[in-house]
Amino acid sequence: MLFIDNRGITDAALNLALEEYALYNLPLDEPCLLFYINAPSIIVGRNQNTIEEVNSDYVASRGIQVVRRLSGGGAVYHDLGNLNYSILTKDDGQSFHNFARFTKPVTDALNKMGVPAALTGRNDIQVEERKISGNAQFFSKGRIFTHGTLLFDSELTEVANALKVKPIKIASKSTKSVRGRVANISEFLPERMRIEEFRRMLLRELFGCAPEEVPVYPMTEHEWEEVRRIADARYRSWDWNYGRSPESNIEHTLKFPSGIIDMRLLVKDGRIEQVRLFGDYFGAHDVAELETLLVGVRYDEAALDAVLAQVELARYFGAIERSDLLDLLLPTRGAEA
Repeated sequence: MLFIDNRGITDAALNLALEEYALYNLPLDEPCLLFYINAPSIIVGRNQNTIEEVNSDYVASRGIQVVRRLSGGGAVYHDLGNLNYSILTKDDGQSFHNFARFTKPVTDALNKMGVPAALTGRNDIQVEERKISGNAQFFSKGRIFTHGTLLFDSELTEVANALKVKPIKIASKSTKSVRGRVANISEFLPERMRIEEFRRMLLRELFGCAPEEVPVYPMTEHEWEEVRRIADARYRSWDWNYGRSPESNIEHTLKFPSGIIDMRLLVKDGRIEQVRLFGDYFGAHDVAELETLLVGVRYDEAALDAVLAQVELARYFGAIERSDLLDLLLPTRGAEA
C-alpha cells in the first residue's frame, strides 16, 4: 500500500479533487491510502438534493463550505476535529457494497488503540450504540474507493446545526437526535491526544512501520495542477454542488434496505415530464440513466412496471425489488387494499 500526502490541505474542494485524480490516474497496482482533514464543511452525497440536506442560513452565516462528493450515501459534517480516510484500489468485481473489506483495517487499528470499534449496519463504524464513522463508496472504470469519516474531536453540536436530518432517518435509528447517536473517538481513548498524534498512530498501525517510513506516492507539480483544475471545474461549481432541483407536483420518500429514496415527479398530460431520485442510497451506476428512461412514460402502474421490468434496479439502488420502486413512484398504489 502507498500513502498519498495531501500536504496538509484543509480545503474540501481540493481534497475531493485529489481523491478523484488519484482514482482515475494513479496506477493502483497496489492500494493507496489518502488522509485529509477539512475546514468546516458539509459533504453531500452524489444523489442528494443539497438544498434539502443543508441548513442554508446557518451554513451561510458560519461560512461553511458545501461540496458534493462522487460517492452516494448521506450528507456529513467535517471540521478540523474529523480525520477522513480514503482507500483506493482496482476493483475485483466483488468490492462494491463490501464495506467490511475496507473498514476492517481501520477498526482493527482503532481496537489496538483501545477503542472497541466495529462495522455495524450498512456502512457505519460504531462504539457500542454510538456512531464514530460513516463510510461511502464510488466505483468507475474498474477502480473503486471507499472513504469515511473518523470523528476524533469534532464539534458535534454543529452536525445537528448545519444539517437537516430527515425524521425518517432518526426514527430508523431509534434515537431522539443526531447528537445522541454520534460520538468522538477521543471519548474512548485511554489517553488524551491531539488529532495529529491520532493520525500518526493510525499510519503506524495501517502500514506496520514508523510514519516516517511509510511509502509515499510521489505526486508531481503537474499532477497537483490537474488536481486544482478538477477542484475548480467540479467541486467549486454551483451546478455540481447544488444543481437545479426540478419543479415537482408529486413527492414521495420511502426508506429501503439500501437507503432513503426521495422521489420528485413532474407529470403533465398523464406522462412523466421530469423525474429526480434523490437519497442516501449507494449505486454502482448513475441514477440519471434510469431517470432518462422514465421521462415520457405514461404515469400508470402498467406502463411503469413494463419499463422497470427491463432494468436491473440493483445497479442503481442496491437491494430493492421492482414492487418497492413502484410503491415509491405511485404513492397511492395499494392505498385501497
